[in-house]
Amino acid sequence: MRMGKMMLLLCTLLLVLSACSSGGSKSGSSAGTAETGTETSTETAATNTDNKGAEEKDAEQTYKTPDMDFDMGGRTIKVVSWWDMTIPEDNPDNIQRKKNLEELEKKHNFKMEYVAIDYGEYQQKVTASLLAGEPLGDIVRLGKTYTIPALVKQDLLWPVDEYTKNPVAFNQSVTNQYMQYNGRGYGFSEGQGNNVMGIFYNRTLMSKLGLKSLQDYVNEDSWNWDTFLQVAKEANKDTNNDGKLDSWGLANPAPLEFALASNETSLTKDNKQNLEDPKTTEALNFISKIATEKVARPTEGGDWTEPGQFFRQGNTLMYTGALYELSGFKKDMPDADIGFVPFPKGPSASSYHSYEGLYQSLFIPKAVKDPDKLLYIWEKINDIDSMYDYPDQASYETSFTDENDINNAKEVAANLIVLDHFTFPNLKFYDFLGEITSGTSVSTVVEKYKAPFQAAIDEVYGSK
Repeated sequence: MRMGKMMLLLCTLLLVLSACSSGGSKSGSSAGTAETGTETSTETAATNTDNKGAEEKDAEQTYKTPDMDFDMGGRTIKVVSWWDMTIPEDNPDNIQRKKNLEELEKKHNFKMEYVAIDYGEYQQKVTASLLAGEPLGDIVRLGKTYTIPALVKQDLLWPVDEYTKNPVAFNQSVTNQYMQYNGRGYGFSEGQGNNVMGIFYNRTLMSKLGLKSLQDYVNEDSWNWDTFLQVAKEANKDTNNDGKLDSWGLANPAPLEFALASNETSLTKDNKQNLEDPKTTEALNFISKIATEKVARPTEGGDWTEPGQFFRQGNTLMYTGALYELSGFKKDMPDADIGFVPFPKGPSASSYHSYEGLYQSLFIPKAVKDPDKLLYIWEKINDIDSMYDYPDQASYETSFTDENDINNAKEVAANLIVLDHFTFPNLKFYDFLGEITSGTSVSTVVEKYKAPFQAAIDEVYGSK
């Protein structure tokens, strides 16, 4: 049972008992004032009862596949990924999943085996096995960029949307949005959380420089591209008056994908290039401005890890990155207080966003039999009553000590945008970005690349 539900039931019980002993009058006891301190115990109890009834009604309406009785004949179900997906017993939720699996193995006469293949050779090995009709697993993890549409078009994977309707056991966005092709859903995931991407910032440096808190901009709903540029420029300072900058505002010189997602747009849209969309043009102009106005810390000739190295030095305020990087920053920057805010909203956006450019999930190869039974088993493993109040709660509370940072992470994760430009091998993304950051006008770059982008897309989707 969720912890919130448990507390609700306990409070309701205490309040009802208090109401009975006091004849329903206002109560001065802690039981009577635990929730609001002003309502009568009977009013609060009635409200909580109504809430409980609504929760129970919602639970009753949540779709669950009816229990099935079948024998898998001792079959071994292989789950293949680039990490070992064996269910750990590291929290109450996973302990319940592990218990569910053990009971299902006995009831349906099968054994679950988890196979891990090194990421560097994963795509080649798994794709080759699918093309040969001899998949390495019954359930395989695949990246969207090389799966949709390429593998789906070849009828190598089962559509799964008719079996993934339980929202507790399956992330509905994965099947019904991210992994769609021609109106069918092919991928699935039990994970309800999403990738967290945004801005990590050095609160210690921010205070030293006397800058307004980035969280204040978020609280005021004024955290946008303009205030972001303002803050970055304010942090570009010569603090020792030697004529050289020794403090910088931004580590990343060209955060194009962040800009696209934060303006609710993309470079490609299904089987079409999207460079001429006004939202995309706004994002490209924003990145051009960062470059031409020399907002970011200048390169020192390093590779793609250079921005992270700059941030670790403690003299650069902001770094655009992913949550998994935070533990490394904390280890390498023990004296810095590191915060997290969303990437600022673009002018055409309605909310803050995270993004993913290499989205992945689970699939069932067409050569594998009984996809309905496999998904039934997956559902029953993961159909649990979580003790947590929201997805990835344990991870967020371990990573962050500030409640604002947690709320920011929750918000961007709930508004994930999946970018698909890496689906197309011959779409020259980095050449395109290089011309934008070199100072060439956005209109010129768009005009130059719109036809090559479409040609790269047509190679994968087929021209019409």
